[in-house]
Amino acid sequence: MLKLVVSLVVAVFLTKVDCSSFRMKRVTNAQILGFDWKNCGQPDDPAVLKSLVLSPDPITIPGDLSACTSGSTSVELFAPLAVNVTLEKEVASVWIKIPCLDEVGSCHYKDVCDMLNQLIPPGQDCPEPLHTYGLPCHCPFKAGSYSLPQTDFYLPYIDLPYWLTNGNYRVQGVLSYQSKELGCLTVTFSIRSQ
Repeated sequence: MLKLVVSLVVAVFLTKVDCSSFRMKRVTNAQILGFDWKNCGQPDDPAVLKSLVLSPDPITIPGDLSACTSGSTSVELFAPLAVNVTLEKEVASVWIKIPCLDEVGSCHYKDVCDMLNQLIPPGQDCPEPLHTYGLPCHCPFKAGSYSLPQTDFYLPYIDLPYWLTNGNYRVQGVLSYQSKELGCLTVTFSIRSQ
């Protein structure tokens, strides 16, 4: 469940990037290597990711990606759901926090539910493959288990800030409701682009 929310948040803030505000680079031949994840919250956090498998390794952009994931929440997740994202880049063996620039980087998002409503208007069917597997894309998210069986995606060319095109990265997302932590996920990966 947490993976679904984090993925949608990433999609939202990447689509909100204003290309005029900072230098962008078209990623036409990139690889994501060493993708790894772990839950980083407290043992009693209600939202946890149970599995996430991506292939191939490395992931090529543009290119095909196969993914399967599962997670659960022991409580209903409803608005306002906040996400605090910390994005770090490794520079000379030291992790440097990337500031929030135009909603990209280490940013606080006050309400993921509102962001989801902007991305997918209420009343509209959830996009594939969520629709096929009956997975929700709007708040509230009921307590329970959620899973996405192995599904193939195509990753298109993308525009990224120039500082996000090569290097080792660590992203932590903390999901909360009224300052109470609901879940935490840390993802690490490397990007190599030309």
